[in-house]
Amino acid sequence: MRTLIQALKTKELRKKIFFVLFIIIIYRIGSFIPTPGVDYKVVQECVATLSSNQENFVGLVNLFSGGAMLQLSIFALGVMPYITASIVVQLLRVVIPRFEALHKEGQSGETKLTQYTRYLTIGLAVLQSTTILVTARSGALFNYQCSQVIPDGSVWNLVVMVLIMTGGTGLIMWMAELITDKGIGQGMSVLIFMSICSGFLPQLWEIGWGSDGTDGDWKKFAIVVSVLVVILIFVDFVELCQRRIPVQYTRRMIGRKMYGGSSTYLPLKINMSGVIPPIFASSILAIPTLIAQFGNSEQSWVTWINSNLANTTSVWYIALYALMIVFFCFFYTSITFNPDETADNMKQYGGFIPGIRAGNATSRYLTYVMNRLNTVGAVYLLFVALIPTVLIMALNLNSTLPFGGTTILIIAGVGLDTLRQAKAQTEQFQYAGFLFEGTDHKEGK
Repeated sequence: MRTLIQALKTKELRKKIFFVLFIIIIYRIGSFIPTPGVDYKVVQECVATLSSNQENFVGLVNLFSGGAMLQLSIFALGVMPYITASIVVQLLRVVIPRFEALHKEGQSGETKLTQYTRYLTIGLAVLQSTTILVTARSGALFNYQCSQVIPDGSVWNLVVMVLIMTGGTGLIMWMAELITDKGIGQGMSVLIFMSICSGFLPQLWEIGWGSDGTDGDWKKFAIVVSVLVVILIFVDFVELCQRRIPVQYTRRMIGRKMYGGSSTYLPLKINMSGVIPPIFASSILAIPTLIAQFGNSEQSWVTWINSNLANTTSVWYIALYALMIVFFCFFYTSITFNPDETADNMKQYGGFIPGIRAGNATSRYLTYVMNRLNTVGAVYLLFVALIPTVLIMALNLNSTLPFGGTTILIIAGVGLDTLRQAKAQTEQFQYAGFLFEGTDHKEGK
């Protein structure tokens, strides 16, 4: 609160905050504008009767779009194409040497990778919008509870709708970059945060109030809110934890000046992979469910998938979900953090870990530390991701919770990152306090 009050008192930061709020308002308005060609009345009836699980792929996309996907609005795709494109470009660094070379070039290389990400975002937007519209037209998007959301199924009408949804994705990407450049926080993360909160709080309140104000359970509401607060505090604590590896830099004579001789540390987070493992795991497990929707419900394999993989409380789903989270935790960390590259950089600049030889020995030591951290991080992710399932089974809730492991990690992560950036910018505009303590800062007296 002190950081927020100080930011509002500063004119420049106040403008940035209002600018971010303005972009958020536009983003939320666009989430309710239906795409031309969609029967809005039928869509509202379908959404009212649909119980969507937020931990499968459809629920995940709908979550990141703030509920806009199931309403087939112009912002139906939300930020999901950009997120997917960013992850794909990051993974391609391992496969394509050109991408890895651009990553090492610094700011110019990152600008080029960002450009590739934008192109891939538009391509994925075309693909995803086509898939969503065809699925909605067949009725599979709403579990075959209604199939007349798009009355005109002509090719020209579908092409126009795909172009509008793709344009909406491009507009979202542009607004997110505006927030990053002229506002506070990382633009795409802020939009994701607001999308989650837009549906998170009303659904949470519905547990106690009920759908019509009579069938709620305030005892379950109190338990869910208490568990949510405890988990958020725990997640904030773990996300701020670091394993600090001491690094010593030797003194070097360059010309007539002496450089180096300082002591610092290499900070390693417990959860290096972030929210990626739960997203990957839930997306992959949703593929068989999507395929089963197009099969005959009387076939044995369709029945097995619907009873085991479509149900997040089944033993098969929990076991596969846990195994995939552990796998992607180690896999994604191995891509984002390269011990050999880190050891070479330290050796190049005359740095070493006390008691460890520079070079290969340092690389082996960093790999050993990262494996231990990944083990703890995987257990931490499993705990956070499976808490909603445990609550559903323990409280015998008829529907899924308004939050999942992915939701909690995003809320905590984005909240902490935005707060850190806001605090840093607040301190930049208050530097005069260190120079003229107890005097008039404006006049410098």
